[in-house]
Amino acid sequence: MTPPTRRVVVAGGGTAGHVFPGLAVARALRDRGHDVAFVGSSEGLEARLVPAAGFEFNPVVAQPFTRAPSLRALRAPVVALQGAARCRPLVRGACAAVGMGGYASVSTVLAARREGVPIVLHEQNAIPGLANRALARLAEAVALSFPDARSAFGHRVRIELTGNPVREEILRVPDERDTLAKEARESFELEEERTTILVFGGSQGALHLNRSMVGACRLLSPRSDLQVVLVTGPAHLESIRAGLPKTNGGPGLLVRLFGYLDRMELAYACADLIVSRAGATTVAELTVCGLPALLVPYPYATRNHQEANARAVQRAGAASVLLDDQLSAEALATRIESLVDHEERLRAMAEHSKAFGRPDAAARLASPVEESAALRRAGA
Repeated sequence: MTPPTRRVVVAGGGTAGHVFPGLAVARALRDRGHDVAFVGSSEGLEARLVPAAGFEFNPVVAQPFTRAPSLRALRAPVVALQGAARCRPLVRGACAAVGMGGYASVSTVLAARREGVPIVLHEQNAIPGLANRALARLAEAVALSFPDARSAFGHRVRIELTGNPVREEILRVPDERDTLAKEARESFELEEERTTILVFGGSQGALHLNRSMVGACRLLSPRSDLQVVLVTGPAHLESIRAGLPKTNGGPGLLVRLFGYLDRMELAYACADLIVSRAGATTVAELTVCGLPALLVPYPYATRNHQEANARAVQRAGAASVLLDDQLSAEALATRIESLVDHEERLRAMAEHSKAFGRPDAAARLASPVEESAALRRAGA
């Protein structure tokens, strides 16, 4: 039998929210002397982001698991089993496999089980996804971002509360905020004395949130003390631009519009308040940066997990929550003003946000992976 190496396989992806945490823990493992390879969907963002980060990428065909009856739902387990057969050579001899959640990780985790490779799963959300709940019994440990998720796994599952790993560039924000904020103001053409509101809906944007923010900007247009950085998502940029009030260049609200930002650390560094959806990676990044937030959970997220994420941050005192069915221009403008006009409340929310954040999440997740890998090597 070939002895195990220090090779670790990380599986998952589909969205930036799954890829970035995977890359963060991969860097932590590489810093500890491990060789890291990725397995993910050939159609997901990981196919581009992983090689760009300098890691080996192995594509696999993957299909979402859904509860709704359909031909695709029936085919998903078959696709996963076929993918597992193709993944076995990729995990053979590895000392550990890390499943970062989502359907793109299923085939790799099944292959690792068949090859006798220890498995560690990571669950991003406050309400665990179907894939992780189904695979938990195969794992040496399940790492959680939110303590609320613990009840979804049985007593026999080893649970580690690690937080959600965050990109290195975002981790720089607390220590380098002033320098990054200055660069942001120059890059985005912002004014130093104004309060900055950063609005975004994720890498693809959020149309309802965008449209409501356009209306809110009209209502807030007299506010010469405020400025808005609105990141629409590439598909919505021009339609949102057409609807914005023409206040730029004169007194009143200042609005800067972007389809996508490659350097979110700049936006975080200059922001005084965040308005966003409540995806797990967004929550992790905001709290690592110690930013107060108005969270508008995406209402169609599986099992309403975004609202659960948002409520956890709200209970910590770091966020206000506005549900999507309550979202309107008027409601958004009113809620924004209720926050930015009360500096003490905003400052307290920022402190609670920082306390909630877990900047060491990548290291915390790397530790049970290393423990499993060490046991694998010792037993070889």
